[in-house]
Amino acid sequence: MKQLLLTLAIFPMLLTQAQDKNQITDKRFAGVDTALARVLSVWKGPGFAVVVVEKNKVVYANGFGFRNYEEKLPVTPNTLFAIGSCTKAFTASLIGELAAKGDLDIDKPVRNYLPDLKFFNDDMNDRITLRDMMCHRTGLPRHDFAWYLFSTTTRDSLVKRLQYLEPSARVRDKWQYNNFMFMLQGVVVEKITHQTWETNIKNNIFLPLGMNHSNTSIADMEKDPDAALGYEIKDSANTRRIHKLDYFHIDAMGPAGSINSSVMDMSNWLITWIHGGKFNHKEIIPAGFAKEAMSSQMIAGSGFPEADTKDLQFSNYGFGWSLASYRGHYRVEHGGNIDGFSASSSFFPSDSIGIVVLTNQNASSIPSIVRNILADKILGLKYYDWNSYMWNNYAKMKQEEKEAESSKVKSDKARTIPSHPLKNYTGLFNNKGYGSMDIFIDHDSLFLQTGKSISWLKQDQYDWFKMYERDKQGHVDTSQGFSIEFRTDQTGEINEINAAFEPSVKTIVFSRIPKTAVIQTDSLKKFEGVYLIGQLELKVFLQNNSLHLSVPGQPDYELIPIEENKFTLKDMSGFTITFNRNEKNVVTEMISSQPNGTFKAIRKL
Repeated sequence: MKQLLLTLAIFPMLLTQAQDKNQITDKRFAGVDTALARVLSVWKGPGFAVVVVEKNKVVYANGFGFRNYEEKLPVTPNTLFAIGSCTKAFTASLIGELAAKGDLDIDKPVRNYLPDLKFFNDDMNDRITLRDMMCHRTGLPRHDFAWYLFSTTTRDSLVKRLQYLEPSARVRDKWQYNNFMFMLQGVVVEKITHQTWETNIKNNIFLPLGMNHSNTSIADMEKDPDAALGYEIKDSANTRRIHKLDYFHIDAMGPAGSINSSVMDMSNWLITWIHGGKFNHKEIIPAGFAKEAMSSQMIAGSGFPEADTKDLQFSNYGFGWSLASYRGHYRVEHGGNIDGFSASSSFFPSDSIGIVVLTNQNASSIPSIVRNILADKILGLKYYDWNSYMWNNYAKMKQEEKEAESSKVKSDKARTIPSHPLKNYTGLFNNKGYGSMDIFIDHDSLFLQTGKSISWLKQDQYDWFKMYERDKQGHVDTSQGFSIEFRTDQTGEINEINAAFEPSVKTIVFSRIPKTAVIQTDSLKKFEGVYLIGQLELKVFLQNNSLHLSVPGQPDYELIPIEENKFTLKDMSGFTITFNRNEKNVVTEMISSQPNGTFKAIRKL
């Protein structure tokens, strides 16, 4: 209640702004502007836009708050927002169109269309179909860090990671949301049509539906004068602060969530679904596929009604759509969230009603609250205070988090120090299913870089460190940390990082790989020579501009530079060669560290 009283101070301004934009003539929407402006105020949202369609026309559209909070630029029904996973139904529709043409069969293994594709095991290779992928029943859990934290610009690189991503269930045993499977649908579309997923979306959906303001990339969104900026809420003490976020470039994972659109453009998308795939009497989505997409393909959850929401029932999934019973009405819906934006697109096929809510607030409750308020209005349902219901749930969750934190048992162990000097933790660590971590030192602190993301590593206990994200301004957010563990090999060298990036499977292991140093050929000459271990002669020589080691009775080994005087053996783990020099800077010995021990070889001068 205190929060509500505090936020109502800006309520009159928001309400006036909303009412000036749209004069309500439909009596079903009487008082709706007041209710929606209150939602924005209570949740401290920067802004949101909403549209309601009935049959084949828009019956309500409005914008609230600001698309640019700092400059106080208002949201309009034409403002562009990132719609996140609401993109999935678009991608599935392309698959449906190809199936209707006979170009593919959604019930045949997807490897029929992508023969080079490999999953984690043969059962997945032999059984996973496009139907399985469209309704999230492939056995793969999310593995979202594999594309979000270890971002890449190419879909091919994401496809190659799939064979290393461990499943947590058998195919069709369990519903598990997975973004990779919708990215892969986009790759299938590209393979069959010989055009990019982006081109297919534009030509097959955007243009026929008149969605002329929509696009599929951040680069295009940044050029639009009516594009929203993204924000998040920073909670600290008793204050809630609006904090601007950078756009997240999701291009490689695009078919799972890269569409940017306005509520007015999205109104045509919902009108199409309400009419079984037709827009202006022209079929855009094949009717048979549209019906299947709106029908239960997999049980997503129990969907058991709660005491205070008894008329919200079942939780199933179609093709890129979530299905539920909302107060006695069949609802088809999908949410979306990507850095700084949240979305909801929903429709009630039996009632010919559709609602889209787009906001520039990260992980926001606003879309679901506004969706429910408007659904109750247009469907003529008894009033329910969704705003208070969601706020009370939010407050309860925060209180439980606070109590859980305070109830943690404090360790009686004294603060430990790392087992190695910080420089020994630096280097490159790789997991083939995720990507590479580059660990480096900056101002006496350890940092971790994955793609464009940089995190500060704060030592916790022993060789456990916590990752705290650092933004572009150099600020570190220590409110949420993710623990990783460094591990050593038999020689005592740090050779692995363990991270529970996907809690439903085994810990993700990142192995140290050479971080190749750039050393000129002339500089390598100083390491050439014969080195003695007792009577055994080892020869180090240059060949094809790289250094090689010859051991009697064994094949020659290529030495890969990782530091100025330190090398690893190509294609062999656990072996390092270090050359030491005397006070005259002359190389005098070679130290070989390997799984069965450490050996010194004296240079024969």
